[in-house]
Parts: sequence; structure tokens; C-alpha cells
Amino acid sequence: MMNCELLATCSALGYLEGDTYHREPDCLESVKDLIRYLRHEDDTRDIRQQLGAGQILQNDLLPIIIQHGHDKPLFDACIRLMVNLTQPAILCFGKVPDDPTFRHHFLQVVSYLHAYKEAFANEKVFGILSEKLYNLLQLDWEQRQDEDNLLIERILLLVRNVLHVPADPYEEKFITIKLLNVGMDDLLKFLASAQSEQQWSMHVLEVISLMFRDQTPEVLASAGHARSSQEKQKDAAELEALRAKEQAEKRSRIMQRGTRHSRFRGSYVVQGVKSIGEKDVIFHQGLHNLKNYSHDSGKAVRRVPKRKLMAQDLESQRRSALNVRLFLREFCIDFLENCYNHLMYLVKERLIREQVQKHDETYYLWALSFFMAFNRSHSFLPDLVSETLSIGTFHFIEKNITNYYEMMLTDRKEATSWSRRMHLALKAYQELLLTVNEMDRSKDENIRQSATVIKSNIFYLMEYREIFLTLLRKFDERTQPRSFLRDLVESTHLFLRMLERFCKGRNSLVVQKKRVKRRKRSQKKQPHQENTPEALEETWQIVSQDLRESGFKVILSKTLYSTEGVVPFDAASEIPLEEQRTEAMVRIQDSLIARLGPEALGLLHAAREVWPDGNVFGSPDVEPEEELDLLRQILFANLPRASSGEPVMEEEDDNDMEQEEEEELESVQVSETDFNFLDFIKRFASPTIVRPYLLLLRTYSQNTPHTNHCIARMLHRLAVDLKMEGLLYQLSVFCLFNKILGDPAAAAYKELVTFAKFVLSRFFAVAAKNSKAYVELLFWKNVGAVREMTEGYSKEGEDGLKKNKATWTEEEEEELRQLYEEHKDSGVPDIVETLLPLLSNTNRTRRQVVAQMVSMGLVDSAKDLKKEKKGTRIVLWTEEQEMELQMLFEEHQNSDDVLGNIMKRLTAKRSRARVVDKILSLGLVSDRKELYKKRRRNVPGKSAGMTEDEFFDLSGAPWEGELERDEEEDEDDEGEEDDREEERKKEREAMAAQKKKKQRRQSAGEKNINLDHLVRSLQQEGLSGPLLWLQNCINRAADDREDDGTSYAVPLVPLTEENEDAMDKQSFQKLLRKVGIRAPADEQESFWRIPATISVYQLRALASSLCPSGESKESGLEEDVEKDSTPEQMDESSSHEQRAEALRALLLARKRKQQSTDTSGGARPGGKRSRFIDSDDEKGENFLLTNSIHDKTMKLTFLWFPVP
Repeated sequence: MMNCELLATCSALGYLEGDTYHREPDCLESVKDLIRYLRHEDDTRDIRQQLGAGQILQNDLLPIIIQHGHDKPLFDACIRLMVNLTQPAILCFGKVPDDPTFRHHFLQVVSYLHAYKEAFANEKVFGILSEKLYNLLQLDWEQRQDEDNLLIERILLLVRNVLHVPADPYEEKFITIKLLNVGMDDLLKFLASAQSEQQWSMHVLEVISLMFRDQTPEVLASAGHARSSQEKQKDAAELEALRAKEQAEKRSRIMQRGTRHSRFRGSYVVQGVKSIGEKDVIFHQGLHNLKNYSHDSGKAVRRVPKRKLMAQDLESQRRSALNVRLFLREFCIDFLENCYNHLMYLVKERLIREQVQKHDETYYLWALSFFMAFNRSHSFLPDLVSETLSIGTFHFIEKNITNYYEMMLTDRKEATSWSRRMHLALKAYQELLLTVNEMDRSKDENIRQSATVIKSNIFYLMEYREIFLTLLRKFDERTQPRSFLRDLVESTHLFLRMLERFCKGRNSLVVQKKRVKRRKRSQKKQPHQENTPEALEETWQIVSQDLRESGFKVILSKTLYSTEGVVPFDAASEIPLEEQRTEAMVRIQDSLIARLGPEALGLLHAAREVWPDGNVFGSPDVEPEEELDLLRQILFANLPRASSGEPVMEEEDDNDMEQEEEEELESVQVSETDFNFLDFIKRFASPTIVRPYLLLLRTYSQNTPHTNHCIARMLHRLAVDLKMEGLLYQLSVFCLFNKILGDPAAAAYKELVTFAKFVLSRFFAVAAKNSKAYVELLFWKNVGAVREMTEGYSKEGEDGLKKNKATWTEEEEEELRQLYEEHKDSGVPDIVETLLPLLSNTNRTRRQVVAQMVSMGLVDSAKDLKKEKKGTRIVLWTEEQEMELQMLFEEHQNSDDVLGNIMKRLTAKRSRARVVDKILSLGLVSDRKELYKKRRRNVPGKSAGMTEDEFFDLSGAPWEGELERDEEEDEDDEGEEDDREEERKKEREAMAAQKKKKQRRQSAGEKNINLDHLVRSLQQEGLSGPLLWLQNCINRAADDREDDGTSYAVPLVPLTEENEDAMDKQSFQKLLRKVGIRAPADEQESFWRIPATISVYQLRALASSLCPSGESKESGLEEDVEKDSTPEQMDESSSHEQRAEALRALLLARKRKQQSTDTSGGARPGGKRSRFIDSDDEKGENFLLTNSIHDKTMKLTFLWFPVP
């Protein structure tokens, strides 16, 4: 029943009295209410079903648009409502529902759509729509409003929805003929060809595709023409074949009838056929039925799982009435002559630019195959389809076929839909080949030359040659129907025939060949050799003395020349920027260790140019002594390396006998080669390609003669041309041949019968020589197995087939058995490694020995002979090992890395955690902290200009992190967790953090001392004002970073002429580089920037180092106070300092302003100057800087709005 509110709304539309419809005053509002109801319907589409049951469209909406079409608002609203009501059910529900309840609602909506389509079979309805559409198209583009464009689109969508409804097989209304009678076809052709109506190209193509749904282009092309004599002869031959088949079946049925009455049919013993027991089968039927006897008769048919069912063909073709076919034929002729090329160009442009909806390319593929087939069947004129007759079209279709296949593999739930789309693309590709083949047979020399050019391009490229090979190899009958396989087999036959004819007319054919090379590169993992501090000190003395004696300038020029092609940064690499920077530091250290000072210096300069931020590799104006200090820090730093760490032996099985890392490298090599057609046919000699052909051959009685010919021709190429008839020596193939030979209508399949007899005769000839041939029938065979079956099986060791298999003589087996008996109770950890050097044949590998011991029964499984894992499995310490540990500790207890030196020299390799525990248990140390790697005291920290924390934690970072990681790994391996160890770890992390903070302050203080000389020189030049401005900017940046907790690069924007002049001076820029402020990176940046890598503590220290000379002592006192004060006192003092600095900046600005007004003798007119810096110029920072200049005061206001 209809909802009461919905019923009241429908009643307010109006009523139909006879043929006159009387609308109510609230008719327009009621239509809008119905649209609103449809917008809020539930998943079952209840509103749509109730309106369909009430026949609102038939009784109200259609009469309204017919009789009240002059009312534009009402007409627009009714069209909008009808577009919604006639929407396809598949779009309403998303897909065909699997739930029975929703499936019922889905079918109910489909039934209402059938009723709507029947109601639209009225010329008055389409006449009104055509008239409205014609009037709208008469308007110029300037006069047409947005509402007019919406109405045009809705009319096209309404026609599309009506045509989309599946045809009712019982009561079909000729919607197409109604459309053509009212002139809708002329409007569609105008929209397809008009230059000003390009936006409707996809709608027009969709409507045309639905108009010709279920139509065959060959049938339409021949409509209205008398049949030729060849067609009559062909039809007569087919009719005669059917008649002969029917008579043969009739004779077979007559011969099967018994001569006796059924009650006297008797019982027979079938000798040689065993029943369930040991006796022969007793047959209780007539002898004429003995041929059909099977043990499977009477058994329940096994249910095939749904996922293994073969895909069903959804293609439906119907033969419309003659007048409909004639109308459609004339439409196709006009469309090809006036619209096809223009419309297909527009649609392809939209597809390439992705200006369409999803899957709209299927309409393009359908139109291509349909209209090109019609053109080929009617009167072949290549000019009419020249837009789609190009190499670009071949490429477009091949790309879509590949995409559809990939989506079939990934989107398993919608694999059937992707398969249908692939079928459309395959038919378009087939039609392109048929058109090119037709051009090749043309009488016009220019057309034949064009066909030759297209074929040469198709046969040259590897993608177009092997597309059919790939599709046959990847065919899956569960998702791809028989119709797809039929078109694929016919397309392959056509392509091979064209290729064979093309090759015969030429001495040689050069084609492109792509080869994918895959090679495995083995890289044995070698632990990084650590250098002792003494060796590094000796290396540094040699390198530094060499650099000082040679001179930096000479070395630098030679280094730049020698390392010209060495770049420490690869923009195309997938390695992150931070890792590349660390790798550059490692390369510098390796050059220093190799005592290649000039190369290390060149790499340092190259890295400095690539990474100028933060002065990680030193500032550009660094002094030679400071550069030497930086190289020394890099040499003594403990840099992270990719292959660092203790090598741990992994477990080996019988497949992995060596420790190596295999990296697979893949590269595509493109080359040209001479094409051999016979070698190309050999690619088809594979069971994966033969099976689809035989699958299609099973339905030989339903196939067309052309399809059976394509199958027989391919099998003939394999069996006769390649002499590979052994590929067909399979039991299922012979059963199929037996069915063909026993068919009463076998005379209609002469080609198949002849081929089956040929294959069977060859098989029986092979079976006479090979007694195992009948067993081979049970298996599909590749080329190697076919050769062995037909030419004879190779013996062991012949032809190199068994070369890789190791053979053992009886003496070697006895020797292995004796050695195993002697050493199995010796307690050696790896008996295989013990036996290998004792064997007389020293070429035996571990794999061979293990396999032979298993085959001889000496061990149960290869798992019993696995290598023992080094490291954590050794738990007990012998007395000799404890003495060795004590001696090593006493030897290296004064070194910087006690534990590292001990680990290198231990005979029995153990984890660091086990060694530390043993040292503690022996009482050699009282606390494990004594075993940590000692920090070198002579490293003063970072060099001038370094801003990253602790030089990547390279100089002075405590070493306990590496030890803790090893301990955690060992605890994971052993399954032991210690809560006390976690507490100690937290304490060490807190202590390390405090040390880092203290080191930062110390390094900042050292830098301040270095900056003092440069600041004083700038003050003497009269740049005290810009220094205060710079100090203020740094303090504000520090405050923002401390408040927000995040860091952004802050640009320094000079708002006064004095500051702008200072920023242009080399001395001031030298100060900026010295404190770590980054210069503009490229032409898109205009301002210097405070890097985001500088911490708050470093910013505070830099600001304090920029104080005037008169306040240096005060700042020094404040630094001393900071060192002894608490964090709260430090915060208070920093805030007081900032306020004092702000007051000093304000007073200085007033003084400068007063001096400038006195000297100039006049006042600058007051006003405001504001500058807005867009985020595009500043790459993420958005500032609003306001500079207000008054007569006596200057106010500097900075408003930060950081954009994350």
C-alpha cells in the first residue's frame, strides 16, 4: 500500500478525464515533493516501488508533458522526476543483490521499468521531447541559459534510460521506430556533428549504442538487398548439411532398437569388464544399449562449486522487423558519412583527458567495432572510418585489454564485469584487423599501401604481436565465456594468416624485440672493520701533515678536477635525503682512513654545496684550520654504516648452503632482429595454449564452420608444420576425437574428421614402438616430454639431462657409512663439516652429502644435520673460556672501547649481553657502565657553523644505545625480560639527555667567543642597528619555537633601508653564515632564513652573542648566572632580557629617526606601508609584516601565522 503522505501528494497532481488531464493548482509543488521523497528513499527503494505500483508516470506525468508542455517550470520538473523514476535498477542498487529480499525488490523495480518503457511507446511523447530539444538547439550559445543546458541533458538522459530497459520478449514495443518517426535521429546526428555541441558527445554515443543493442552489423548492412547467388549456395549447403545430420541421427535411432520385445530383452555377461566384486558385469538391457553403458550411470552428479562454474554467455542477438532494420540501416549510412569521425575524435579526446565517467570507454569500443563492421559489410570505404584506423587506436585498445586483465586478477568480485569489458576491447581489436585485411585486398593502390604501412607497424612492435599469445595463455573459463574464446580463436587465426602472408612477400622482416634480463648479484656480508684510536691518530697525523705541506689551494684545484664526476647526492635515488647525507659523511671518512686527503677534502666541499643548511659540512667561508678540525671530527666519529653490526650466522637448510645476500636486477633490453614465422608459431606449442582450443572444440556441433576451421588450422600448424602431434596425445583429446568420428553427422565436419584420423594414426605408430605411450595419455606434455615420447627416453647421464644429479659409487657409499659410524658419537657440533674433508672425493658439497646420508638411512631427515646457530645458543662457559675472557679484559681495560675489543678477539662468539653478564659475575667490573665506550675528551664539539644536534650524535654521544639494542635482541632470542634493566635504561636516557643539553650550551658558548670579533668589527662599521634587529628576530623565533613546540624556517625581512643595506653587505652576510642563517636557496626565495634545525637553546646563545660591546660583560654575567640557575630562573631571566632588548631596540630606533630628521632638514610624510608575503613565495610560511612609520616613533610588529 502507498504511504498516506505520498498518496496525498500524488492526488494533488491532478486527474485524467477521458483524454484530457486536469491539473491541480498545487501540481508543480507536488512534483517537487515527489522529487524530494525520492531523494530520501531507503535501501529497498520503497518510494520508487510505490510510485511504480501507483502508475504515476503512465497516468499523470506523461499526460502532463503532452498537454501542458507550454508550462516551462512544470515541464522541467516533470522531466526531472521522470529521469529519476526511469533510472536503471542496477544504478539504484549498485549491483544485482545477492540477498533474496533485496533481489525481490530489484526485480520489482525492473518490472516497473518495463511498464514505463511500454508507456513511452507513444509518438506523442517523443514528439514533445523532440520539439523541446529542437527549440533549445535553435538558440545561440550566447542566448542559451544554464537551465536550457540542464533541460537538454535531462532529455538525453530520459531517452537513454528508456532505451536502457531490457526488451520484453513477449510484448516488444518498437521504441526505436518511434524515435526515428519523430525525427529524434536527425537531432542525434546534429549533436554528433555540430562543432558547438561538443559537450553532448558522450550522451549521444550512449543513446546510439542503446538504439543498436542486440543488432548485428552484417544483418543491418544486408537489409533490403536481394541475396546473391553465393549466399544462396551457402544457405543451401548449410540446409543440406542439417538435413543430412538429421537423417543420420534418425538412422542411428532406428539401428538402436532391438528386434525383440522389451520384456524379452534378456541378461548378458560382459566379459572383461569387472563389477564391484571380482566377477564380470551382468548387463540387463538390450545389446543396442551396450555402447552407452558406464559405471557412472545411476550415480548422483557431483555438485560443482560456484567458484568453479564456467562463465555464461550473456550475448543476445535478435532479428528486428524489416522496417526497423531499414530505418537503422539508413541511420548508420548517414552517421558514417557525416558524424562518425568527428564524434569518435571528441570521445577519444575526452577519454584521454579523463573528462568522462568510469567505464565510458566501453561505448567507444562498441561504436568502433559496430560501425567499422557495418562499413566493411555495406560498401567498404576506409575514408569513412579513418579516425579510428590508426596505430594510436591499436595502442589504445591494447592498453585497455591489459588494464582489464589486471583488474580481473585484483578485483575478483567483479571479475565477470571486467571480462565483458575485455571482450568488447577484443572485438574492437578484431574489427581493426578485419578492416586492415579488407584494405589489403582493395583494388586501389593507395589503400593497399596504407594497409601495408599499418601492418608493418603492427608486426614490428612486440606488444601487438604477442597479445593473442598472452590472452590464450591467460584464458580462464570461470570468468571468460565461450563467446570470448571464440572471438579470440578467430582473431588469432586472422592475425597469423595476415602475418604469414606479409612474411611470404619479403625476404626478411625486421621486428622489435624486448628482452627482460634478470640477474642475481651476490654480495657477501662483511663486517665493517673498526679502527683503533691509535691507528686513527696515526692516520690523521699523516693526512693533516700532507694537507698542510701541499697547501689547500693546490689541493682544492686538483681535487675539483679529480672529483668532477663525483656527486654526493642523487636526486633520482629512492634513498631518503638524510641517509644520503650520512652516506656522504661515511665516504669522507673512508677517504680519510685510506689516507686520501685531497679526495676527502673534495668530497667535503661537494657535500657543503649540496647541503648548505645548518652548516653540517662547515660554512662556505670556513678557515683552513677549522676545516682541518672538521675533517678530524669526521675521521674519529662513530658513523652508522649499512653493514655495521656483529655478523650472526643464520640457520641453514639443505637449500641454502652459503651466507649471501641475493639482489635481483631486472632490465629491459630493446633490440631489432630478423623475424621467423615458424619460430613464432613454435610459441604456440604449449599445453596452456592447446587447452583453450580443445575446450572450444568440445562444442564443435554448435560452432560455426569458420570457427571449426580456425581450430583445425591451428592444430594443423602444430601437428603438421611443427611435427608436434604429441601435444595432442592426451586421453581427453582422444575421447573428443572418438565423439567426432562416431557422430552420425560426421560428414559435415570433414576437416575435423580428417585431422582426427591423422593424429590417431600417428599415435598408434608411436605406441607400436613405445610401450609406455598409453600411460603417457594420462598427462599433458610439454615439448621436451613429447620429444622423449616420440624419439625415445634419454638414459641417465645422456644429453646432459642428468648432469646436475650427483652419482655415488658403492665404494663411496661404504666410505661415507664408515666415516659416519666413527664420528657420530664424537660430540662434534656439525658432523657434516667434519666428514667433508675426510671424503676421498673432495668435490662433494654439503648438499650432496646431506642428501646421500638421508637416502642411505643414516639420518631420518635433513633437519637433523642443520648447522648450529652461532652466538646465543652457547650458554655454558668452560674454564678455558673464562681464563681467555679475564686475559682479554686485563689487556684492554685501559682502552676506549673495552667491550668492543673483547668481542673481536673472543674465540667462542657470544652476544654482548652474555659477555657483559659474565664479566660482572667474575667481578672484573662493579658496574656495567664501566664497559661503555668512552667519549673522547679532545673533541671540542662541533666546528664553527655546525647546528645539528651533536653532529648527528657522532662526536661525544654515549655508546650505551648500541649495547642496549644488542641486549634487547638477545633477550628476545632467549625469551628473558628483566624489569631492572628497563629502569637502568630509562636512567641512562635521562642522563644522556642532560649531558646533551649541557654540551649544547658549552658549544654555543664556544661559538659566542668566536663571533665576538666579527660583531665588534660590524659595530665599528656602524651596523649596531641591524645587529639589534637581527638579535630581536632571533629572540622572537626562539620564543615561537618554545611556545609552539614546532620549528619552521623563519625569513628575515628587512623593513628599513638601513637593514636592507646591511643585508647586502658581504661582512654582514658573513656574520649570518657564521651563526647558521641560510641564504636564499634559489631564485624563488628572496630572504635569508633562520633554519628549522637550530634549537631554542642555540637561538638564545646566538642572540646573546650579538649584544653590543658595552653589554658584553653583562651578557657574560648572565651566561654565568644561567649555568648555575635552575630552569625556572633561566626562563625568568630570559624573559627580562628580551624585554630589555626590546626597549633598547625602541630607543635606538627613536634616536636614529631623530638624527635622520635633523640631517635631512625635512620630515618624511607620515603614512603606513604594509607588505604581504604570499605562501607561494615563502614555501609554507605566511607572514603579515606591518611597518608603521610615524613622525617621532617607529613601531615594529611581527605577526606569525605558521602554516603546517
